[in-house]
Amino acid sequence: MDRLVHLVVVQFKPRKGDYATNLARLAGIFSQIDNLDPRPDVAVFAETALTGYFVEGGVRDVAMTAGALARDLNAQYLAAVNTPRPLDVCIGFYEVWNNAFYNSALYVTLGTDEPVIRHVHRKLFLPTYALFDEERFVDRGFEVRAFDTDWGRAAMLICEDAWHSLTGTVAALDGATMIFVVSASPGRGVWPREGEGPVPANLKRWERLARDIAEEHGVFVALVNLVGTEGGKTFAGGSIICGPHGDVRAQAPLWDEAILTITLDPQDLTRARSDVPLLTDLQTMMPHLMRNVDRIQAGEQRELGYDEERKDPGPLALEPRPKSKSKKTAAASLNGSEPITVLRAPSTQAGPPPIDIDPELTAKWLVAFLREEFERRNFSRAVVGLSGGVDSAVTSFLAAEALGAENVLAVRMPYRTSSPDSLAHAQLVVDALGVKSRTIDISPAVDGYLSNEPDADPGRRGNVMARERMIILFDQSAKCHALPVGTGNKTERLLGYFTWHADDSPPINPLGDLFKTQVWQLAKFLGVPEVIVKKPASADLIEGQTDEGDFGISYPEADQILNWLISGYGPAALVARDFDPNKVEIVRKRLAGTHWKRKLPTVALLSPTGIGESYLRPVDY
Repeated sequence: MDRLVHLVVVQFKPRKGDYATNLARLAGIFSQIDNLDPRPDVAVFAETALTGYFVEGGVRDVAMTAGALARDLNAQYLAAVNTPRPLDVCIGFYEVWNNAFYNSALYVTLGTDEPVIRHVHRKLFLPTYALFDEERFVDRGFEVRAFDTDWGRAAMLICEDAWHSLTGTVAALDGATMIFVVSASPGRGVWPREGEGPVPANLKRWERLARDIAEEHGVFVALVNLVGTEGGKTFAGGSIICGPHGDVRAQAPLWDEAILTITLDPQDLTRARSDVPLLTDLQTMMPHLMRNVDRIQAGEQRELGYDEERKDPGPLALEPRPKSKSKKTAAASLNGSEPITVLRAPSTQAGPPPIDIDPELTAKWLVAFLREEFERRNFSRAVVGLSGGVDSAVTSFLAAEALGAENVLAVRMPYRTSSPDSLAHAQLVVDALGVKSRTIDISPAVDGYLSNEPDADPGRRGNVMARERMIILFDQSAKCHALPVGTGNKTERLLGYFTWHADDSPPINPLGDLFKTQVWQLAKFLGVPEVIVKKPASADLIEGQTDEGDFGISYPEADQILNWLISGYGPAALVARDFDPNKVEIVRKRLAGTHWKRKLPTVALLSPTGIGESYLRPVDY
């Protein structure tokens, strides 16, 4: 790296599984890049930038050879610019190589009749935990290598590769002065963090990783992340460029597409490595460390070696000190000071993520989610069942912000025994937002059926009402070409407090991963009328009914217990932390007894291509 390097990061939102459409968009991006001043030497795109990441079994549909991708990129580039000049492109893709599938990154030089492939990196660390199942669909790579470009020596890592510090070390030892980290990491974590601003918690972790790689090895690091939503998982963007002192040089915005350009000076590398010569130290010690690793891998036991106390201390030994007359005097005279103060830190134990949320971050995140989902599904209007409760009110506020109030239809669906407050409070939301509204009385339809079922108990009657409301919402959806938006929160879903194939039926739900107490926090931030936020939550299916009365426990108590249970802590661990054992059991029993309500219908598996078992295609692909 011996000259200024003009770098551009392209934060791109792919249409999932649609390689042709995503590729066609590159012509406009290449044209923009070509007109930048100074003109970039290299453009960096994220992991799986032209197909989306969570394609599951669809990998076999979108994977391609590196040569085919290079030719497609070159054709788009040549068609987009008037006077082709070389442009390097680093981009992630699903690859076919040696009759296997890989999550790979390509580095290619465009601008001539035939593109020049400089390097292909195949992802080493394939996450298969939490929301990831990558190793089921692609094979692992086994190498990290640097490679030469016209402007210097570089290396590529893909997402989890960068979470292991050794990969950055290998790249730097191989001479890389620039490390490209291409990522498709969904945002996670909405709790507030002092001094870090409204960003997803894991994005700050990514920033620390990039800065650590850069500072430890004295290299530039460009971390490029996807934006957009795939099956409810939202890629936050926030791509960053770090200097060799571990300093953040530039950062792209959250949630949105962007082209971020920067010029980097190679002299910064020299200064950083001179100030902190960690890489030089590592190069010196690497042969010894590798021998250590070989012995560890071989299972060799290390022999402990040290010298015993010598009987003859030799001429350099210190004269023994005279014994002190009293312990108090000895303690006071030790190095001329009093005894050192003893500090006792309070006992700490790990726990689940905080319940508190950053409402500004949460609102922006959910608005971005709704916009993306509606755009991808080719809808511009939403229909929301507005009950007068806090969940449907918050959903309406988010939908109005995402789509515009004129594109939201709020449908009130009272039954003859419904509380008058429900209609009145729903009207407060309509008035506050200026959304369109309709009131459709479900009494005739419900009573028409129940007249033939005189022995129906309140539970059955409530289920009929809930399912009738969903019939209306989906019919209004068809009538208005408006997508139904769900309003159920995480607490209701975990406790099974909803009617199967009714409340849970809408195809998208912005609140489904927020506990009830978190919905209340968000409602206050959004400006939902206070009377709605403060009133007792109620399904309003039975006169005088309240959620907490049905549960036998308050929402704040239930949310805290649920948060611990679903984070992997058993009931005994909660009781040991002073949770009420009776309330823990109430929540545990409801959680364990309602898993079936959170699953699709159970289908007898008879073939090797069972839907959702072997034939895996994501619902949004």
